Amino acid sequence: MLDVSNSYIQKVQCTFRGIEPFAFDIVRDDLIDTVISGNKWRKLKYNVEKAIHNKNEGILTFGGAFSNHLIATAKAGFNYGLKTVGIVRGEELHTQSNVILKACNDFGMQLEFISRDAYRRRNEKSFLADWHTRFPNYWFVPEGGANFYGAIGCQEIIKAADQQYDHIYVASGTGTTATGILSATIQETRVHAVSVLKGDFLKEEISKLLWYMLANDEAVNLYMDRLELNTTSHFGGYSKTKPELFGLIRSFYDQTGIPLEPVYTGKVLHALKTDYLGGRIHRDDRVLFVHSGGLQGGKTFAEHLPFLVGR
Repeated sequence: MLDVSNSYIQKVQCTFRGIEPFAFDIVRDDLIDTVISGNKWRKLKYNVEKAIHNKNEGILTFGGAFSNHLIATAKAGFNYGLKTVGIVRGEELHTQSNVILKACNDFGMQLEFISRDAYRRRNEKSFLADWHTRFPNYWFVPEGGANFYGAIGCQEIIKAADQQYDHIYVASGTGTTATGILSATIQETRVHAVSVLKGDFLKEEISKLLWYMLANDEAVNLYMDRLELNTTSHFGGYSKTKPELFGLIRSFYDQTGIPLEPVYTGKVLHALKTDYLGGRIHRDDRVLFVHSGGLQGGKTFAEHLPFLVGR
């Protein structure tokens, strides 16, 4: 399996609005791999192992036109001798529509483009049954790796920590990463899931994934009591941003040398800053920021964040 020894916990401090520096730790999962980056590998690891154990021919999964999950799955399949199929939202697209889809194609992924209406049915039994008929010996992975194996893999994100934290901040799309981290922490830790999408669906998704892991309503409720959902740092929705966010990311890079991007990790930094300035977390709190990678997807914003070029 992919070597994750490049990932480590880095201590940083930065200044928000000129007040005294705030110190916290960052899990540098962005350093695991340039393509199968951060939480993408964490969510794929045990799915890949499952496909290999089952002697599946390959992995079939789902994603949008700029999906980091799709390209990570394509490269993982390439690395481990598994065929890959990506069901892509947008029937007008093709393998050369953007750099992500081109890279998926270059790694050997078979791309199947479907309408947005059809894509909305991706979790329905009849929809999945049709694809199982076409690809009977493939291991199916939901969009974003949002299944039991993905959540179990994300437990390992905080494995390198040599202390317990009061607060952990992590970006959330499907909620899988937050679920894994939440299930691996102690009772005193608050896990802040920062939604990168508009909408109020994360609580239900995280609760459902926890139930798959624990199969006990009381245990699920105990974990959910420690979940903090941030639904105000999405800047308008997925891939939406504003000059304020670019400025915050540039300032952080200038102070720490750590690159963030505006789709996921930049929004986590905004949530952390907002909570610190608002007094919801304090200087003496032990805070962990999860760098979930995704820097290759940030290249779209290289005009504003030039340090992302070449990542």
